[in-house]
Amino acid sequence: LGILVRQGKLDMHAPVPVPAWSAPADPRHAITLDQLSRMTSGLDLTEDDSGFDPVSTMLLLKKDMAAYAADAALRIPPGTQWEYTSGNTLILGGVLRDTVGGGAPGLIRFAHRELFDPLGMHHVLMEFDGAQTLVGSTRIYASARDWARFGQLYLDDGMLDGRRILPEGWSGYVSKQTLDSIYGSGFWTNAGTEADGSHIIAGMPGDAYFASGMNGQRIVIVPSRRLVIVR
Repeated sequence: LGILVRQGKLDMHAPVPVPAWSAPADPRHAITLDQLSRMTSGLDLTEDDSGFDPVSTMLLLKKDMAAYAADAALRIPPGTQWEYTSGNTLILGGVLRDTVGGGAPGLIRFAHRELFDPLGMHHVLMEFDGAQTLVGSTRIYASARDWARFGQLYLDDGMLDGRRILPEGWSGYVSKQTLDSIYGSGFWTNAGTEADGSHIIAGMPGDAYFASGMNGQRIVIVPSRRLVIVR
């Protein structure tokens, strides 16, 4: 997303280019890419890992996950409440697919040309659904060293050897706290205090932010210490 923003092909604060929401009278018409990435879309896409929730249905039963997620009704006004759901991420995956073009092969070529190859990330595997949408909420695999290179890019605010990969200020954007949650945009923040129970990484500086994967995998970025930690 950041690369496409830098290239002028996407605007995080513009309405999401989902054809099903294009009618001005559709209450989902005003949802922005920013709201999807910050989990404030207001869509009725509960994720409780029960196996019967909409996200479980999406990930396990649906060929076109992005279309299924985009079909969800609006439960509350966009931008008013935070609720984590992988459905938001799959809709973003559909936007990536359609913006880059060429289906899964096109997105793989784009990712390698614009991100993986410049960073030296040579062990990445991305999974796609039956509609060739990147399953970006999970199912992207890489080595620890590759993820460290990814974290270093954010630590350096999107710069690599004098070349700008991500827009200027993108690291600050993704690590900015969303409403009263401990989430940013695609990353978790270290906001709050140990006393109020919301300090996820106790003892880490307040400016730390991190990507959180399955089974405790983490990419922690600490700007004030010039530090990246991968678990």
